[in-house]
Amino acid sequence: MPVRIRLSRKGAKKHPFYRIVVADSRRSRDGKFIDQVGTYNPMLNKDNPERVKIDVEKAKEWISKGAQPSDRVKLFLSSMGVGEKPIITEKTKKHLPKKKTLEKLAAAKKAKEVAKAEGAKPAAAEAPVEEVAKAEDAKPAAAEAPVEEVAKAEDAKPAAAEDKEKVKTSE
Repeated sequence: MPVRIRLSRKGAKKHPFYRIVVADSRRSRDGKFIDQVGTYNPMLNKDNPERVKIDVEKAKEWISKGAQPSDRVKLFLSSMGVGEKPIITEKTKKHLPKKKTLEKLAAAKKAKEVAKAEGAKPAAAEAPVEEVAKAEDAKPAAAEAPVEEVAKAEDAKPAAAEDKEKVKTSE
């Protein structure tokens, strides 16, 4: 019988409370279990000692008998000194920026590199003059900035179209 140490949900709607139980892996999440090892209350602060309560001796006993803890229970046990900490990876790509955002970032980065390369040589010779000009022309420069961003975005679109054509021809 495949036995797991896992969370079983209790509590009201939008107010979760979990039992840490030893159960047959084929049973439902909140169904019949073999033994209760502890509790987990995610509504409490992380530093509160009542948040996770586990009978470590029971957990060690079940692990020695072959019970496999779930990832979350492994994390709880590792914080109590039993076992190794599991690697929990991102399971979705929602945290990554969208395609258009990546294109905008790439265009902005390319524009900065070009401006840095062009501006590095003359900027060294005319540094004091530029500071005076910046102080006088602060408002017009702010008005010109959106125009430059639009131009950068327009430059990025043909580059993206060229990349798509290259991909199509290579297939």
